[in-house]
Amino acid sequence: MMEKETLRKADFFSGLAVCLLGLFIISQGLKMPMKDSWGGVMNVWFVSPALFPLFVGAMLVLLGALLVRSAINSIGLAGVREAFVYLGSHRLAAYLREEETIRFYGIVVALLGYVFVLVPSVDFFLSSVLFLLLFFTMFYCGDHAHLLRTLYGMGAGFALLIAMLALTLDKTLATAIPFPADWLVLCYIIILIAFNINAFRANQEDRRKLKISLIIGLIAPLTIGVIFKYFLMVPLPSEGLVVALLDAVWYADFWS
Repeated sequence: MMEKETLRKADFFSGLAVCLLGLFIISQGLKMPMKDSWGGVMNVWFVSPALFPLFVGAMLVLLGALLVRSAINSIGLAGVREAFVYLGSHRLAAYLREEETIRFYGIVVALLGYVFVLVPSVDFFLSSVLFLLLFFTMFYCGDHAHLLRTLYGMGAGFALLIAMLALTLDKTLATAIPFPADWLVLCYIIILIAFNINAFRANQEDRRKLKISLIIGLIAPLTIGVIFKYFLMVPLPSEGLVVALLDAVWYADFWS
């Protein structure tokens, strides 16, 4: 467990980060109209949509400042100086290479890739299946070496997808192949499954965990997606290859 002094030093930087986040939210909220005329009716400031982000941002700044103050009161200015010195020391470099830190990298890369890359541009089912399989195979199956290999492969896969989207190759390829980004992710999923099957073929316990991961990773998105799409009539964030196939089956396009 981390010592109290170390935790307070971490609180100092956490408080600064929270303050900066609050200031960013306030800056975005100030871009919203405080009052305007709609249909000939002048709306007053206290019904402005800017009030909520301004309130949230102000609270974050306040709470972040209180956290910084608490940290300074606990460790003093000398402790703050030591924390800044630590940021430029070899101890930080060693900490960034520790196993626990690398596991954190895996969590962050998977979450950011899912939220900002997969969900907006790739079929919901494929995005969710890939995200779950990556998480399961990194943290439920295998050892640290396997986590590293999966992390490197995940980074390479996301980099390739980002390059395709940034260069608009998906739109170029769409003239010949429908949903090219979805096909790329589908190929990655197949490669990921094959890689894990090969990696765990000599370990019965990991094979059992992989089987559970595959069942949950495939069935959970399909079940949730079908319920929201076809029973609750809620549009999915991105509908592509799998949704088109499910639409054809659900609405009997094969027999029309």
